[in-house]
Amino acid sequence: MPKSTRDTAPPPPRRPAGRRPGRLGYPGPGGGAWSYIEPPIEYRGTTVQVCGLFPFGTGASTPMIGVPIGRHLYTGSAVCFDPISWYTRARLINNPSVWIEGEPGMGKSTAVRRMVLGLTAQGVTPLILGDLKPDYAELVRALGGQVLRIGPGLDRINPLDAGPWRQVLDRVDERTGAVVRAAVTDRRLNMLVALATLIRRGPVSSDETTVLAAALRYLAERETDTPPVLSDVLRILRDAPADVRAVTLWQEEQDLPRFREETNGLHRTLLALLHGPLGDTFEGQTTTAIRLDTPAVCVDISSIDDTDELRTAATLLSTWSYGFAQVEAAHLMADLGLAPARTFFTVLDELWRALRVGHGLVDRADGLTRLNRQKGTGTAFITHSLADLEALPTAHDRAKARGFAERSAVLMIGPCSEQELDSVSRVRPLSQAERREVLSWSAPPSWTAAEGSGTVGRGNFLIKVGSRPGIPVHLEPTETEMRLGNTDFRWTMA
Repeated sequence: MPKSTRDTAPPPPRRPAGRRPGRLGYPGPGGGAWSYIEPPIEYRGTTVQVCGLFPFGTGASTPMIGVPIGRHLYTGSAVCFDPISWYTRARLINNPSVWIEGEPGMGKSTAVRRMVLGLTAQGVTPLILGDLKPDYAELVRALGGQVLRIGPGLDRINPLDAGPWRQVLDRVDERTGAVVRAAVTDRRLNMLVALATLIRRGPVSSDETTVLAAALRYLAERETDTPPVLSDVLRILRDAPADVRAVTLWQEEQDLPRFREETNGLHRTLLALLHGPLGDTFEGQTTTAIRLDTPAVCVDISSIDDTDELRTAATLLSTWSYGFAQVEAAHLMADLGLAPARTFFTVLDELWRALRVGHGLVDRADGLTRLNRQKGTGTAFITHSLADLEALPTAHDRAKARGFAERSAVLMIGPCSEQELDSVSRVRPLSQAERREVLSWSAPPSWTAAEGSGTVGRGNFLIKVGSRPGIPVHLEPTETEMRLGNTDFRWTMA
């Protein structure tokens, strides 16, 4: 019996001829394309949490070890970074140091404050050795740390104060004690020559350096619990003991007038240090010692006038020397079982302000800041641009200063100009995509930008390690971080 047309199954739908389906289906009449497909809900969580929700989770491609610094600009995944964690735990870098640069007001200090906050929670002791604005003082106070205010009429640092070395010398054998005294003398000599270079606006000769070294050794051999001060060095040069004259060509008593004549320049320099514009800041014993048993330490030098380049540079160098001496003493005391072992994170902000004042200061700063991985110290160098270092007076100084960036394991590059990226590329190669990304952060905002809309590129950084592709990250500070790091408080008070 023939079937009726009602009992016959309809023919299968035919695919529209000559067309391929798109993401939403076949377009056009009869294609059945969807106009909108709702995206799936994305969840982010730990490995333990996500596998219970959906067993086929996808891991994040960004490093998850260290201080949570922000989110990846494209994937939104969390990015964790600090130089100490990446060196000790992640093993991503070969030394715990980072060079941070970018235009003013674009989040450099905010990024470092985030690292300080996170590392403090991990038991690391941050040392902010020279806070110029201040950027970190309020945060350190909130963490229960120590804040020293250095400047005219405030706290004072003795540039010859090498930290708690007396506690070490009383507990070591004679051979170790000789090594410790030599290290203390070398650090004092480096600091004293740096200050003399600043005052002179020129280098100290090798003969003068030899005489200063002999004077410092003479003082160290007779040192008690109180470290020497600058006036003690001047007194030794005036007295001209035989041990000091022995390093010169005028060793006999009848040569004493010639010795004084040849060291006349040193006399003038030390007198300028004692009685010139720096005297009230550096002559005398340290008024408040740095305590390394606190969660963090900040040396606030914001009371020094920004236009006083000489005092600013001298204070920065002194705080660096004093802070690093404390670190070395703390490590030696830990090795001897006299104190618990500690890890430190030193922050050197506005590096260029100290280096640009006088010839030869780059060598001195390099000698003061060489805290490598064997000394349990991470370092953050912060500046506006590598062009700041190009303004140094000699080619030798410029090449040496670039070494600070070249030796840093990580570059954090904030918004900057195309010319600056050319300079960065000579230190660390950048791809065209990385250059375009960083340049896009420097785009000018709209003239009609609404209040609170933020500055284009603020908080954006490219984290660059060697030849690896850079990680573009955005840091969004919390309300507490903004309150503790508000450097525009004079404007917000109005």
